Amino acid sequence: MQIHVDAAAHFSAFKRSLRLLRTPRFGTYYVATLLSNIGTWSQQIAEPWLLLSLGASSFLIGLDAFVQAAPAWMLILAGGILADRADRRVVITTFQAIQMMCPIILVALLLTNSVEPWMVVVLSLVVGVTDAISMPSFQTIAPSIVRHDQIPSAIALNATQFNLSRILGPALAGILMASVGAVGCFVANAASYLPFIAVALWILPRGSTPAPADQKLDRHHLFAGLRKILASPHMRGALLTVLTTSTLCGPLIIFCPVLVKDVLQGDASQFSLSIGAFGVGGLLGAVALLGVDPAKDTRRLSSGFAVTYGIITALASVAPWLWALPILLMIGGFSMAISNTSANSLLQATAPARLRGRTISLYMLAMRGGLSVGSLLAGVSANLLGVRYALLINGVLAVVTHFIIGRRWLRDSLPPTVPTPNAISRLNQLVKTSFGSLSR
Repeated sequence: MQIHVDAAAHFSAFKRSLRLLRTPRFGTYYVATLLSNIGTWSQQIAEPWLLLSLGASSFLIGLDAFVQAAPAWMLILAGGILADRADRRVVITTFQAIQMMCPIILVALLLTNSVEPWMVVVLSLVVGVTDAISMPSFQTIAPSIVRHDQIPSAIALNATQFNLSRILGPALAGILMASVGAVGCFVANAASYLPFIAVALWILPRGSTPAPADQKLDRHHLFAGLRKILASPHMRGALLTVLTTSTLCGPLIIFCPVLVKDVLQGDASQFSLSIGAFGVGGLLGAVALLGVDPAKDTRRLSSGFAVTYGIITALASVAPWLWALPILLMIGGFSMAISNTSANSLLQATAPARLRGRTISLYMLAMRGGLSVGSLLAGVSANLLGVRYALLINGVLAVVTHFIIGRRWLRDSLPPTVPTPNAISRLNQLVKTSFGSLSR
C-alpha cells in the first residue's frame, strides 16, 4: 500500500513538472536553451578530436579544457555580483554574442587551412572568460520567469534539457564529422547562439535584476556575502562535494577521446556514442529527480552518487573493452546528475534572495574551477603515467575524499537556522539549477 502511495505521489509530481513546458515563456526558453546546448556539445565533441588530428598531446587537450574553465577562479564571483546587481539582459546577450564569434573564427581558420593547436586554445580562453562572467546571470533566468512554487519543476526540467543535449549534441557531431568534417560542428555551434539570444531579449525585461542589490559594491560587501554563504557547514559540504567531483571525476569526459582513440583504438563515431551515453545517463538521473519529494534531505543522494561516480571513473580507466565504456559512462552520467543537482538544491534552498547570484557563482566556481584544475593536473599525470593510470588514481582519490566529506556532511541534522526540507517545501521550495558546466 505504501509503495502504491509513493508511486502515485511521484507520478503526480512528474505530471506537474511537465505542465510547465506548456507555458509560453518557459517553454520557449527550454527549447532555445536545448538548441544552444546541442550546439555546445557538438563543438565539445569536435574540438578535442580536432586537436588530436593536429597532433596535440594529452597535456594540450587538458590545457584546452583548463583555459575554458580556469577563468571561473578569477571572474565568476564578479559574475555573481553582476547577476545580483546588473541588467542581466545586457550581460547575457553581450557575452553570448562575443562567444558566438569564437566558433565563427574557428570555421574561417579551418576553411583556409590555417588552424593551429594554439589558436584553438586561445579561442577556448575567450569562451572561458565570457562564460565565467555571464554564467551566474544565465543561471538566474529559470527562477525569474516562473512562480516560486514552480521553481523545483523548472530546475528539474532544465536539467533534463541539458542532459538531452548531451545525447543529441554528440549524435549531431557524429553525423557532421562523418559527412562534412569538424567544421560542420563549429558552424552548428555558431548558429545555435542565435535562438537563445533572441529568446533572452524577449523574456528578460530591460533593467531586470533578480533581487534588490546592496547599496555599495566593495570588497567588504563581496566577502561578507561569501562568508555568510560559507558559514553553514551544510552548504560547505555541498560545495566540497561538487568541487571534488569536478576536480577528480570531470577529467573522465575531458580525456574520453584519448581513451577511445589512443587506448581502445576507436573512431569518432564511437567517441560520440560514449559521450552520448553519458548524456543518456544524465537525462535518466534528471528525470528520476522530477519525482523526488521536495521535502527530502538531498545530502545522502548527493554524497552517495558522488561516491558512485568516483567508482565509475576508476572502472572506466581500466576497462579493456570499447563496448564497456558507453555503459560505464551512462552510469557515470546518472550519478553526476543526481549528485550535483541534489547538492545545488540544498545550496539554493538556503541562500538569501539578495545573495542568490553569489551563491550560484560559488556553485559554478566549484564546478568550473574544479574542472579546470582537474583537467590540467590529469593532463600532466596522463603525459607522465598514461591516461589509464591518471584516471584510475583520480577515481580512487574521489571515492576516499567523498567518504571523508560525506561523513562530516551527514553527521548533523539540518540546523534550525538553515531551512529544513519541510521548510523548503513550505517556503515555495526555493531550488536553483544544477549543471553545467557546459550549459550557457
